[in-house]
Amino acid sequence: MEYHSPVLLKESVDGLDIKPNGVYVDVTFGGGGHSKEILSRLNENGKLFAFDQDEDAQRNVIDDPRFTLIPQNFRFIKRYLRFYGVKKVDGVLADLGVSSHQFDEAERGFSTRFDADLDMRMNQTGELSAFEVVNNYEEEKLSSVLFQYSELRNARAIARKIVEARSEKKIKTSFELKEVLSEFVPKSVEHKILAQIFQGIRIEVNQEIEVLKEFLLQIPDLLTEDGRLSVISYHSLEDRLVKRFIRSGLFEGEPEKDMFGNIDVPMKKVGKLIIPSFSEIKKNNRARSAKLRIATIK
Repeated sequence: MEYHSPVLLKESVDGLDIKPNGVYVDVTFGGGGHSKEILSRLNENGKLFAFDQDEDAQRNVIDDPRFTLIPQNFRFIKRYLRFYGVKKVDGVLADLGVSSHQFDEAERGFSTRFDADLDMRMNQTGELSAFEVVNNYEEEKLSSVLFQYSELRNARAIARKIVEARSEKKIKTSFELKEVLSEFVPKSVEHKILAQIFQGIRIEVNQEIEVLKEFLLQIPDLLTEDGRLSVISYHSLEDRLVKRFIRSGLFEGEPEKDMFGNIDVPMKKVGKLIIPSFSEIKKNNRARSAKLRIATIK
């Protein structure tokens, strides 16, 4: 089985407007699909750096003198690129979310399909796991996670049910959690609701929203004058942050205007929102919710 089918492969790499001798960064290396496509467009002087904190992904390292894999979270992109003497790059690509491999490896605990320990850590050495969130978070904090990241109106009731159940015995596996929440999950929408609940817990475990914000804030300083940012997101929380940052340089509120009514924002969008074709979704179901946004320095 393929480690991971890259989503919007051509479109996302096209969006970088590759210079053959440029310096590029793939911050979500995974199976290396996007990285291989970028390398195919570089000459012998081009460079590609990739980030991935997942030990499984690190085994896919590409044997190419132009390629460097950095085994770290991309929230530290500027810090680790400086170790290699890199202060400016010509393009950055991010394919956010969970890889197909992570969903398909039962023991990682990302999928609602398998009975596995509650884990969901992208960095397998991380201290916070789904078990900790489900069994140790106070009810108010757990409710907040489910409301913000799962976008569930009944988050408070679900949190209360989890707290009641865990007072009798620890909730250790994904199927045990599904059983606890059965009254909130009608068969007709079972997959959708469970996916939302698991998504919220996973985002909390991996600090995905904080990571994305920290990453985006570094991009304007990192890109060259005509450098490009290409970001694929899979749920509305991510996409809203990317869209707002490209439009205003902020994640909330509106940018201040000068005395002439002008606003100073660091980036501008390139083209329109891109979504996968019907044929790509048919080949790769994971692509169905993907949204690609491209930006450059203003």
